Amino acid sequence: MNEEQRYIRKRIWKARFQSIPFYLFRIFPVQKKKIVFCCIEGTTGYTCNPKYIAEELLRRKTDTQLVWLADDVSKIFPKEIHVVQNTLWNRAYHLSTARIWIDNSRKQLEVRKRRGQIYIQTWHAKLGFKPTCLDRGASFSRIAYLVSRHDSDMIDYVLSNSKWYDDTLPTGMIYEGPVLRTGSPRCDILVRDRTERKAQIRDQYGLSGDVKILMYAPTFRGGSQGTDRTITAEQRFPDYRRLVHALEQRFGGRWHVFLRLHPQLIVRNLDKGTEDESVTDVSRVDDLYEILAGCDAFLTDYSSAAFDAAVMRIPVFLYADDYADYEGERGKLLWDLRELPFPLAENDRELEQRIKQFDEETYLDRLERLFCETEMVEDGRAAEHVADLMEKMMRI
Repeated sequence: MNEEQRYIRKRIWKARFQSIPFYLFRIFPVQKKKIVFCCIEGTTGYTCNPKYIAEELLRRKTDTQLVWLADDVSKIFPKEIHVVQNTLWNRAYHLSTARIWIDNSRKQLEVRKRRGQIYIQTWHAKLGFKPTCLDRGASFSRIAYLVSRHDSDMIDYVLSNSKWYDDTLPTGMIYEGPVLRTGSPRCDILVRDRTERKAQIRDQYGLSGDVKILMYAPTFRGGSQGTDRTITAEQRFPDYRRLVHALEQRFGGRWHVFLRLHPQLIVRNLDKGTEDESVTDVSRVDDLYEILAGCDAFLTDYSSAAFDAAVMRIPVFLYADDYADYEGERGKLLWDLRELPFPLAENDRELEQRIKQFDEETYLDRLERLFCETEMVEDGRAAEHVADLMEKMMRI
């Protein structure tokens, strides 16, 4: 038996042992109007698709019990939501007694679902760059497969925003069940009128009302569902002053950068990425989308948020200075970055050129073609569509 086999065996036995509370709590009935939310295994706060579904339910003043599993219960949530420490026993009790589960990432290997419960998987990306599950090829470990398969077998519905995403599910999520083409609840705030939000963001961060904002959101490097969940590659950052200067030359006015690092990026990168006075670090804010709604341009490497930002029809640029290395570690990307509407740069000089040469008419035309070809649906009412379905489910 090799090291990987021993590790898998250990994980499986641990999961079986930790599944015991899920069976014990079956002495309690499933509560028809109880909904349990979770984001990224409880590691984040009130954010992403689950947040906007919860917001819609609160807006409707529905007669439901909303529970949120979080590692850090000191984070800010609406008072109507019961925030619970994400311990094994709490997780087992609340998941075992809820009618509906809402999540944006995989459930743990020990989780067990009961008959009569409904699991809606919103995921934390739709159109995206990074291969997942079977699309990762050899870099997809056996334990990652087991975790993914276990979760997918429990899912009743997956939220989708496009035919392109539907088509990726059999290999990208190991899932072939029902799909709800509702759009992404987290994108509702981006599709609707953003005038008020833009003013709020500038006031919140002490910026003049006429300042334009670019958000830079590099993605997670390294790690997997295997034995090593650490960062394996050094995060690199663009020359911010050169970036701001290029933006001001091409688009006019004054520009400021919001740096938004992935939650799993290590602290040393936070320090390294915020040395320039033209940069504000917004990495600690739970909800990326409330801030993104106030921005005028977006820069990333491989984050699916590029496609989300694009629904605002703002300029989206890609800064991928480790393109070849990243594909080598992660697996071949789902898109050839050079064929997308988003101008691609692999170094500071190219980034400066792409910004200065940005052609808005061509960009928007290519963007519309992309949305048409993928059959993307983002109408600003995704959370409403999901809430409508949930209300029907709870009446059954």
